[in-house]
Amino acid sequence: MKNHFEHVDHLWEDEKAQALGDDQVALFLYRSNILGSDLRITNYGGGNTSCKTLEKDPLTNETVEVMWIKGSGGDIGTLTRKGIAGIYTHRLRDLKKVYGGLSDEDRMVGLFNHCIYDLESKAPSIDTPLHGLLPFKHIDHLHPDALIAVAAAQDSEKITKEIWGDTMGWVPWQRPGFDLGLQLEKCLAENPGIRGIVLGSHGLFTWGDTSYECYINSLEVIEMASQYINDKIASNGTVFGGSKRKSLAPEIRIEKAIQLMPTLRGLCSSERQMIGHFSDDAAVLEFINSHDLERLAPMGTSCPDHFLRTKIQPLVLALDPESDVSQSDGVLEQLNPAFENYREGYRNYYESCKHDNSPAMRDPNPVIILLPGVGMFSFAKNKQTARVAAEFYINAINVMRGAEAISAYTALPRQEAFDIEYWLLEEAKLQRMPKEQTLSRKVALVTGAGGGIGKAIAEKLLAEGANVVFTDIAEDRLKENTASLSTDLATYAVCDVTHEASIGDALNKAILSFGGVDIVVHSAGLAISKPLVATTEKDWDLLQNVLVKGQFDLAKQAVQVMRKQGLGGDFISIASKNGLVSGPNNVGYGTAKAAQQHMVRLLAAELATDKIRVNTINPDGVIVGSKIWEGDWAAGRAKAYGISVEELPAHYAKRNLLNEIIYPADIAEAVFAFVGILQKTTGNIINVDGGMANAFVR
Repeated sequence: MKNHFEHVDHLWEDEKAQALGDDQVALFLYRSNILGSDLRITNYGGGNTSCKTLEKDPLTNETVEVMWIKGSGGDIGTLTRKGIAGIYTHRLRDLKKVYGGLSDEDRMVGLFNHCIYDLESKAPSIDTPLHGLLPFKHIDHLHPDALIAVAAAQDSEKITKEIWGDTMGWVPWQRPGFDLGLQLEKCLAENPGIRGIVLGSHGLFTWGDTSYECYINSLEVIEMASQYINDKIASNGTVFGGSKRKSLAPEIRIEKAIQLMPTLRGLCSSERQMIGHFSDDAAVLEFINSHDLERLAPMGTSCPDHFLRTKIQPLVLALDPESDVSQSDGVLEQLNPAFENYREGYRNYYESCKHDNSPAMRDPNPVIILLPGVGMFSFAKNKQTARVAAEFYINAINVMRGAEAISAYTALPRQEAFDIEYWLLEEAKLQRMPKEQTLSRKVALVTGAGGGIGKAIAEKLLAEGANVVFTDIAEDRLKENTASLSTDLATYAVCDVTHEASIGDALNKAILSFGGVDIVVHSAGLAISKPLVATTEKDWDLLQNVLVKGQFDLAKQAVQVMRKQGLGGDFISIASKNGLVSGPNNVGYGTAKAAQQHMVRLLAAELATDKIRVNTINPDGVIVGSKIWEGDWAAGRAKAYGISVEELPAHYAKRNLLNEIIYPADIAEAVFAFVGILQKTTGNIINVDGGMANAFVR
């Protein structure tokens, strides 16, 4: 068997496979995972795989054939036993007796549940009969770019014949369902001995007697299509009609993306707030800078999986990439009409294609936005969805590239696309999605998140659904705190709040990673406890620079981003009880904290018209888990109170009204209260101190 491939990766390891023995389900899962790890073979959540085994029927003790297949909504690259469905093959095939034709497709999906063998099964997908009506032990249904290029080509059937001769079948486009399974069955009966079937405008079916044979068959078929396309591109000499414009330099592309993303995010969030992603992948640049962009982009995508993720077509911006886009007002004036036109186009698409029982129109804003010379922006409900949408559109670009090279690209007719996008089964799947978390669709940036209170705040916001940028001056602690977190959820930026440029870099990281920023928490801090005469100018300046000037610079730059978005926002200052209460040996720290508190009031008054809420949290006595207390501060406070450092936690707990120890997590809860619950308060203070009568806000 061929083990060397130029266009796909051969990842099968005999040692790993042999360790699985004769466990055919385990081998099918292994095959699925390595197939799904190569985005050239299938995209995230796309395609499905299966195997058939002989099992003992618990009801009759007879030996029966069971089909194991990826369940609805899963991803073959990450598929586990929990994500598959076990189906009685004979029961599934018996459904042919009750199938009532194309109008009966939705009812048939419900009947799949009557075919369940394994009671732990995931819900069977719409593609279940496509596997079940074929006789093969192992089957792959994949969406390789090269195969969809063949499937989406104007002369798809003819090209299939040119590449594989009589060894591959071909069926025209048809919406997935029971009837498509019957068409595959018919194709096989009419073409005995074929190694696979090309589905018009859709994808590929391949099979084998063993998991390995199926795997190799899939790779070989994809390799042949890929090589055929590459040879055609080499013969043609150009793709997409050649280059119309040059890309900006990489660093300039990133700069432009950062300048534009908050405005784009705001425009895409006219219905519901969105999270963003940016890509300037080589395939993207080749497409958006080409002569054929204007012709191909409006055609939309061909494969159902593509347009379900990317919408019917992208928005192409007629914005000079070399123009100054740093001023949001001017950019907004230029972009507003383009977005209005896109929304109107989507409304027209919905109204012209809808049926009497169609679900209500969904968000009419674009998911994919293309800017020639710069790159591709994508916006969705969360980072993973936005990132995956971008990956899918790159797949779509590759499909258009291949189809244009070998023939001419064809997209699905609008009505066919609509009938998939607004399929009642698809709507039912959306309705089953879990309720979004309180802070989902929000981006938070937390200073001082290397440890202590800042870390607890960042983790709380993350737990409530926000995307979080951890910032601190200590990169080692940031790496440690984010090491186990997916980049779809969180990232970090080294940030010294005493330097404007460093703050700007951190905010740029938030923009480039997630599209902007909605919540900013200034938790970076330090504490110096000294009497007046011992407090040096250096001590004073350091406290002022970190706590006060740092807060000022952070707020100033964050507000600029928030105003570009036009979505409001939250700014939270982590101050201290010491800003309200006079205490000994604390002139530098207490003054700085009081300045933080009053700055909040001033900002709250100024920023209310922007719907930016500005509030204060006053901790007190947070000793356990706080980085501040690891230094001289603890010794200084102990000396001020005439006790030992070891006695401090008990001392602070005893002096508050509730007699409670205050933890970093308690401060984090207060932050969440402001940003997740108290939507109509600004300029406010929450004391988290267990109750200190002398700190009551009057």
